[in-house]
Amino acid sequence: MTQGQVQLGKKGVTENFIETLRDHFKKYEDIKVSVLKNAGHKKENMKRYSEEILNKLGKNYTAKIIGFTIFLKKWRKAQR
Repeated sequence: MTQGQVQLGKKGVTENFIETLRDHFKKYEDIKVSVLKNAGHKKENMKRYSEEILNKLGKNYTAKIIGFTIFLKKWRKAQR
């Protein structure tokens, strides 16, 4: 499977954004979330966005931050 791509804009992590991620996870195991400049290009924002996305998605997901990109992975079993 290939990797899906989503952009996070100035509205931030909304319910609509989470639904978009869930739809993408039906097709892809991995999703690359690019954080746009108008969403707030700061390192502390990246960690906050990542935690917020994981809290809303559930325990079967993990995230890795590289620069201003968040890589999300879905697992079959819940991660600690």
